[in-house]
Amino acid sequence: MSIERTTRRGFFGRMMDGVQGAALASLALADAARASSGTYDLSPKKPHFDGKAKAVIHLFMNGGPSQVDLFDPKPALVKHAGSAPSRDIVNQIEFADQIGVMMPSPFGFKRYGKCGMEMTELMPHLGTVVDEIAFIRSMYGEHFNHEPSLYLMHSGRTLPGRPSLGAWVTYGLGSVNQNLPAYVVLDDPKGLPINLTQNWQSGWLPPIFQGTRFRSEGLPLLNLKPPEELPSPLVEAQRDLLRSLDEAHRARRPGVGELDARIASYELAARMQMAATDALDLSKESDATREMYGLNEEATQSYGRRCLMARRLVERGVRFVQIFIEGQIWDNHSDLEKSLKYSCAKTDRPIAALIRDLKQRGLLDSTLLLWGGEFGRMPISQIRAGGTAGRDHGPGGFTTWMAGGGVKGGVVHGATDEIGHKAVQDRVSVHDFHATMLHCLGLRFRDLAFTRHSLQERLTDQYPARVVNEILV
Repeated sequence: MSIERTTRRGFFGRMMDGVQGAALASLALADAARASSGTYDLSPKKPHFDGKAKAVIHLFMNGGPSQVDLFDPKPALVKHAGSAPSRDIVNQIEFADQIGVMMPSPFGFKRYGKCGMEMTELMPHLGTVVDEIAFIRSMYGEHFNHEPSLYLMHSGRTLPGRPSLGAWVTYGLGSVNQNLPAYVVLDDPKGLPINLTQNWQSGWLPPIFQGTRFRSEGLPLLNLKPPEELPSPLVEAQRDLLRSLDEAHRARRPGVGELDARIASYELAARMQMAATDALDLSKESDATREMYGLNEEATQSYGRRCLMARRLVERGVRFVQIFIEGQIWDNHSDLEKSLKYSCAKTDRPIAALIRDLKQRGLLDSTLLLWGGEFGRMPISQIRAGGTAGRDHGPGGFTTWMAGGGVKGGVVHGATDEIGHKAVQDRVSVHDFHATMLHCLGLRFRDLAFTRHSLQERLTDQYPARVVNEILV
């Protein structure tokens, strides 16, 4: 029998395998122990301090709205119209064969409100409530393509698998209404956005914090009502039996987040049978309200329904509501004039109605509205075969806005350069945007953390971030 000889170098090398394995096992056991000892639910939680906002409505404009055509007027583009772009711009264009020339907006800008805000003539309804809005004209992103940029805007990183905005907010604050989901998603009936349901996932946060999709046409949730009506005592007896069976099943499987979330969703579904139907029953709204949101017009009906649903949901204590638009209607690579007219006509009236409605009901001061896409557009034209001029993606400088809970109205923060290409003054990163949102809710972005693999994970991750106090009351 031969005996394998081990060198001194080999011995210490193999010994390190055991040390590393022990370290990994320790981390895994620590995470498992933490998960089994932690109790996660959607009961209301105290914020870190008394924030102005109690709920959020996120109006996400998938595709990248053009800042130089909507909210960031650039007279210099008229001066340089038709001239070749600089090398700095050309180096950021994905399709070299489609590079055009400097292109001013085909639309006019007007001054609106007491503040005299300049914005596009394509959004006259929003202009009537501009005194409630804080525009951030100096946003900037990290990536040129849609998918990574959507991940960044919704989760703080350009990578998939991380918790979304709504998941972080409900993890930090829970929900006031236990008969409705804490985090509701109103996606467009015409189709899911880019990155699909990953936009509202809980990632590695407990699954109970992920978003719940409500339909804006037909029943809000399928299979919500039982196939036959039963006497109330019998229904309660059934629920009590199921609850005891669930608890016995859960007791034998501690620390399984997916199981906890599944049981919690079943219990919530039972409570939602009345609450969800009532919350989304728009027939209870007055004719004047329905008219204000544009429910009687084809162009605004779909988005108007979801904006009105969002108001009814936050009115009932839902913490976070996300409204998505159909496809990427703001992705104006070609036919800029036609596509921008369509996008603005679809959303302008309902969003203005939402702001006005919240204010007249005393809800605007406690509801934070967020508007924006994943990036903006370039100040030059993009020429694609078979279409008229459009604009390519522009992550270097774009506009978003906030309104309501804790935000000043009628103000502009930051600026892009003279042609609207890059943010140059008081620049605001996506992480700053997230930190400001959390601050309005009374959450310190450094303290809202979740322990994962012995690391303190945050929405803003390990990136430097700051609260944009300049736009806050």
